[in-house]
Amino acid sequence: MASPAPLIRNPEGALDAVRATLGDVVLEAVDAVGELSITVVRDSLASVMLTLRDNFAYQQLMEIAGVDYPARPERFEVVYHLLSVTKNHRLRVRVMANADTPVPTITHIWPSAGWLEREVYDLYGVIFAGNPDLRRILTDYGFAGHPFRKDFPLTGYVELRYSEEQKRVVYEPVTLAQDFRNFDFMSPWEGAHYVLPGDEKVAAPPPPPPPPPPAPPAPPAAADKPKTARKPRAVKPKSEAAPARKPRSPRKPKAEG
Repeated sequence: MASPAPLIRNPEGALDAVRATLGDVVLEAVDAVGELSITVVRDSLASVMLTLRDNFAYQQLMEIAGVDYPARPERFEVVYHLLSVTKNHRLRVRVMANADTPVPTITHIWPSAGWLEREVYDLYGVIFAGNPDLRRILTDYGFAGHPFRKDFPLTGYVELRYSEEQKRVVYEPVTLAQDFRNFDFMSPWEGAHYVLPGDEKVAAPPPPPPPPPPAPPAPPAAADKPKTARKPRAVKPKSEAAPARKPRSPRKPKAEG
């Protein structure tokens, strides 16, 4: 299976038709991995979106996302995802911007863009000119910085709490209740050379029993026993030899009657 979802082919010539209609405002057009993307001039964004909605039947704005490329002169990209319900087709539209270059709003074309533009503004700091309610939508009141820029302290600048004395929520400078720890980013499963926090409370296991003594070697087999030499028998001299036995006398016959 090539794709986990049903593969929907792009209409033939859809990208060429869009480029021919929009003209020079299209800076780049890409057809990759079955997805069509165009990059347009930032100041012409509103007119481009209106043309795509009315002439190419992209009725719905599905998403607005931000991308940060810090090495670029215009570090931010605002990406719009459009859907054509009648043609079952999607198109991605990109514009480039910076922190001090506002992007035209498209809330007059799709009112749902108001919330999505506020999200990109809150996380990246991209300003949308003409948005009637460009306020933060995810971070807290008084938050300084933009989270996806990674240019603010990890703890923030201020914190809030409820004051029993003033009977209201107050904002104060951040105070750390616990000092930062030193992390070495070594996984315990990689063999850390120190006691992990909490392990000191566990009793040390008893030492393993000593290994049993080695078994004695088996006795050699009978065939393998070495033959011992026999002791020579002592020979008695003739003088000490036993005397010869006397011959037996013949028996007398028994008398008859």
